[in-house]
Amino acid sequence: VQLQASGGGLVQAGGSLRLSCAASGRTFSSYAMGWFRQAPGKEREFVIAISWSGDSTYYADSVKGRFTISRDNAKNTVYLQMNSLKPEDTAVYYCAADRSGLGSYPGGYDYWGQGTQVTVSS
Repeated sequence: VQLQASGGGLVQAGGSLRLSCAASGRTFSSYAMGWFRQAPGKEREFVIAISWSGDSTYYADSVKGRFTISRDNAKNTVYLQMNSLKPEDTAVYYCAADRSGLGSYPGGYDYWGQGTQVTVSS
């Protein structure tokens, strides 16, 4: 599975962005999908994930009520809708695919996209 993240950019605090992650391969619908982020000087951290079917989601406390994840298996794409953005959301955002299920541990994910920069100005 190859993953291509897009949709990042510069936005003011309180604004919104939608990230997309397009996957190649016929087995996309077999994978749980997650988003992680990494700010300069910090470790990569879990943001949000969705099960292969889309029926279950898992959120980091820091984004609950602001971020939403969804997927379209027919389009091999997963989306991250980010609302009420804060300067502390500034990071490179990565999408990832996990064969084994819904998780928050980066080491449990099998495939990673290249990342897209999100910058939130105050």
